[in-house]
Amino acid sequence: MIEVSRHDIVIVGAGAAGLRAAIEAAEADPNASIGLVSKVYPMRSHTVSAEGGAAAVARDDDNLEMHGFDTVKGSDFLGDQNVIEYFVEEAPKELALLENWGCPWSRNEDGTVATRAFGGMTVKRTWYAADKVGFHMLHSLFQHSMRFDNIVRYDEYFVTKLLIEDGRACGVVSLDIRTGEMQAILGRAVVIASGGAGKVFPFTTNGMIKTGDGMSLAYRAGVALKDMEFVQYHPTGLPGTGILITEATRGEGGYLRNSEGTRFLIEYDYGVGTKAELGPRDMISRAIIQEFEAGRGVPDRHGEHANLDLTHLGEEKIMSRLPFVRELAKTYVGVDPVYEPIPIRPVVHYMMGGIDTDVEAATNIPGLYAAGEVACASLNGANRLGSNSLTECLVFGASAGRNALQFSKDSGDANEGQLTAQAEEEAARIDAYRGSQNGEERISAVRRDLNKAMEEGCGVYRKQDTMQKCVEQVDTIKQRAQQLKLEDSSKVFNTEVISALELIAMVDVAEALVNSAVLRKESRGAHTCRDYPQRDDQNFLHHSIAYYQPGARPRIDKKEVALGHWEPEERKY
Repeated sequence: MIEVSRHDIVIVGAGAAGLRAAIEAAEADPNASIGLVSKVYPMRSHTVSAEGGAAAVARDDDNLEMHGFDTVKGSDFLGDQNVIEYFVEEAPKELALLENWGCPWSRNEDGTVATRAFGGMTVKRTWYAADKVGFHMLHSLFQHSMRFDNIVRYDEYFVTKLLIEDGRACGVVSLDIRTGEMQAILGRAVVIASGGAGKVFPFTTNGMIKTGDGMSLAYRAGVALKDMEFVQYHPTGLPGTGILITEATRGEGGYLRNSEGTRFLIEYDYGVGTKAELGPRDMISRAIIQEFEAGRGVPDRHGEHANLDLTHLGEEKIMSRLPFVRELAKTYVGVDPVYEPIPIRPVVHYMMGGIDTDVEAATNIPGLYAAGEVACASLNGANRLGSNSLTECLVFGASAGRNALQFSKDSGDANEGQLTAQAEEEAARIDAYRGSQNGEERISAVRRDLNKAMEEGCGVYRKQDTMQKCVEQVDTIKQRAQQLKLEDSSKVFNTEVISALELIAMVDVAEALVNSAVLRKESRGAHTCRDYPQRDDQNFLHHSIAYYQPGARPRIDKKEVALGHWEPEERKY
C-alpha cells in the first residue's frame, strides 16, 4: 500500500513563491496544516541565485501609476492591466514585510531603503541587498517559515502527478528521492510554485532543477499554458557557462562595448537609444546580436561576445555594490572587472509564459493555484522588466496561499480510496522506469537534441521556416522520449529516473512553446520574428493558450488581454 498523508493545502515548490504561500496560509490559520513539497532543500531553490533586486515604489519621485505603466509598456502591452495594478499596489507592502522578517535591504546614508536603476524603469525603484538579493530573500523567507509548526516539509520529494477528483485538485503523488518510495500527499487545495523551465534551452542562467516540472503537471491535468512563446534572454551571461551577470551592473553605470570599444547602445534608434544600457532586456539582447551580425563581436572559444565595462566605476563602488559580480568574473572567466571588461552574451533567463492563472493565482481547475515563474497571470506579457519577478513571487505567492486556504475551508475532503487508487497507478508507472531496458534512447542524447532544436528555432531572433522545422523536431523528440533506456534499477537516490521525468516535462514545455511561437506572426517583446518585424495589435493583441493533447500537438487557442486605462502605443524608450 502506498503511504498517504493529508493536509489542508499542498504547495509544490519551496522557493520564494512557495515559501511565501506557505507563510501566508500558516499565519492566516495556525490550525491549518500546510504540506510543502520540494525536489530540493528549500535553500537550494533557484530564487537563491537572483542578484540584482526587487521592484516596488519607495521614493518620493515615484508612484504606483508610474510603476504600473512601466510594467505595461515593458510587456509590449500584452500584460493584463488588472493584474499589473494589483501587483504594483501590493509590492511595497511585501518588500517592507520581508524586511520585518530579516531581509537586509541596502540603505542610503539617511537610513532610507536604497534603490537602483533597472532596465525599462522610469526611476530608481529596485530595492537591493548588494548583489545577492535572492540569497537574502530566500534566507529570510525560509527562516521565517520555520517558526510555524503547521508547515510540514517534504524536502527532496519529486511530484510526478496532480490528483484530480470530481474536477478539482485534491493533492499530489510524490517520489521520495532518498528512498524511492511513492507517497500520496492529499489536500483540499494545491499550489504549484515550482519555477521556470530554462533548461529546455542549452545556454541559460537557470540551474539544473529548472525543468518545467510544475508547468507539465498542470498542462497534463488540463490547465492551459499561456504565452509560452515569450522567452526572455538576459543580455549579460558569461560565455560558456551562462552564469548571470546581474542587470545591476548596468544600473550602477556599466557600459556595453563592441570589438571596436564603442558604447554601441547609445547609437541604436529602434527604441532603446535614450535609455542605452538601461533599456529593456529584449531590446538590448537584440542589439547585441545585431553587433555580432555586423562583425563587431569579440571572438571567443564559446562564440562571439560583447564587453561589459565597469572599470570606470572604481574598486570602492564595485566592492560595495557589486562584490558578487567581481567574484563571479574572477572565478569563471579570469577577469577582474575593476581593471578589465567582462565578456558577456545574451542567455536564456526567464519564461514569461506559464500556467494560466488569474489575479487571484487561480487556474481553471477548482482548488489549483500557481505562483512565481511557473505561472502566467499575466503580469509580464511579452517581456518582463528586470526586478519585477522577485516581487511577483511574493505578491502572488501570498495571494495563492491565501486563496488556496480559503478554498480548502469551503471544501470537503475527497474520497481517499479513489485518490489512493490513482496514486498506486502512478507508483506503478514510475516503478516501471527503473532499470527499463525496453527503449533505445539515452536521456542525454534526447535532451541534447531538444536543446539544439529550441536554440535554433526559438532564439533571440526567429523565422517562420526555422520555427516550423523546430515544431517537427519536437514532434520527433517527443516520440523518442517515450523510448528511454534506463539502467539504474535501484530505489535510493535514483537520479536517472528523476532525469527521465524531467526530460518528459521539458518536452511538454517545448511543444507548447514552439507551437505557440509559430502561430504568432508578428514581433512583440521577446518574440522577434524576422518575417513579421512589426507588432500587429489588430491580429495578435491576445494571449496564446496551449492545451495538452495526448499523442498530438497541443491545441493553441486565444485569450483576450485585459486592457485598462493604458492604451497600446508604440514601444520606444
